[in-house]
Amino acid sequence: RLVESGGGLVQPGGSLTLSCVASESIFSVYAMGWFRQVAGKQRVMVAGITSGGSITYADSVKGRFTISRDGAKNTVYLQMNSLKPEDTAVYYCSSDPIAGPNAGPDSWGQGTQVTVSS
Repeated sequence: RLVESGGGLVQPGGSLTLSCVASESIFSVYAMGWFRQVAGKQRVMVAGITSGGSITYADSVKGRFTISRDGAKNTVYLQMNSLKPEDTAVYYCSSDPIAGPNAGPDSWGQGTQVTVSS
């Protein structure tokens, strides 16, 4: 139901854009969000956007990351600029960001690895 793409290896200071395609039944109704998880730690929210366009960011990414959604493509994006090594994580798309990391398994994409390293 959620298919992510766009991860990869990038140098510090570089940029990446993640994409998450959702089914139309999800996208038109639900808030969407991006989370990230480092091995051994809890999944944490990076950014969220409601169906009405209200946006929230984690303090650690404010000013560097931008979340957006395209209704015509049922896609939510995460534009990541000025990447830092501490941004390295597996990034997950969520169709239930309000539930946070405890959202049900059907609310998550498969994850995409982002590695920031020189």
